[in-house]
Amino acid sequence: MNKEKRDRLYAVLCTVLTIVFISVMLFTVEKMPDLGRADNPDINEVMEFYVEEGPEETGALNAVTGMILHYRAFDTLGESCVLFVSAVCVFILLRIDGEASNDTLVAIDRRYEPTDDPILTQTFKLLVPAVFMFGIYITMNGHLSPGGGFSGGAIIGAALLLFLNAYGLEKTERFMSSQLYRRVTTMALCFYAVAKSYTFYTGANGLDSFEGAGTPGNILSAGLILPLNICVAVVVSMTIYSMYIMIRKGGFNK
Repeated sequence: MNKEKRDRLYAVLCTVLTIVFISVMLFTVEKMPDLGRADNPDINEVMEFYVEEGPEETGALNAVTGMILHYRAFDTLGESCVLFVSAVCVFILLRIDGEASNDTLVAIDRRYEPTDDPILTQTFKLLVPAVFMFGIYITMNGHLSPGGGFSGGAIIGAALLLFLNAYGLEKTERFMSSQLYRRVTTMALCFYAVAKSYTFYTGANGLDSFEGAGTPGNILSAGLILPLNICVAVVVSMTIYSMYIMIRKGGFNK
């Protein structure tokens, strides 16, 4: 099959797939009950169930964390995968060509030398440990109080950017490389998928699970909620840093 026929077939298949997807979505929406009807009130017992029974079922005292990491956990996995895929797409679109001259690479690297402003440098050096610790606290305590993986990961990602501006690219890439990003992000997503598959399997089959209710002040409680929060924080923080470094620099150093 020549290129012209292959491109034409590709366009036809994309069009058919789009039409099928739109048709399924429209059919689904058309079958949904009207909001506010007697048999489908806009305020029902679901909200009360989540608030009252959520801590016991999910092990998270924070209702928001229990919602996104238990009742709609696979949706959160999809969101995390979207972050990973978006970072990969940015890398594909903005990566530096392997044939780029050394002069070009040196010029790019010089933009990431530590700032010459002593006030900014010293301020960043003071802020970086505090921001890192705050992000870790928000992540680790997210199932017991306001916080969680998304907000904690965003704070940790900001700390990585502060570290980059305070210490320069060379020191930052001693530990933050493309290999580390791929391995850690992939491991976090795989653990998340396996952990929630276990939860849903035991729940659907009426089997006992080791997960229990969360205890105020005990960050090691609530079963899988804590490690899932850590996985989300890893993906979010890695994505923030990788997108920043790729948009500004074109890619990671090897």
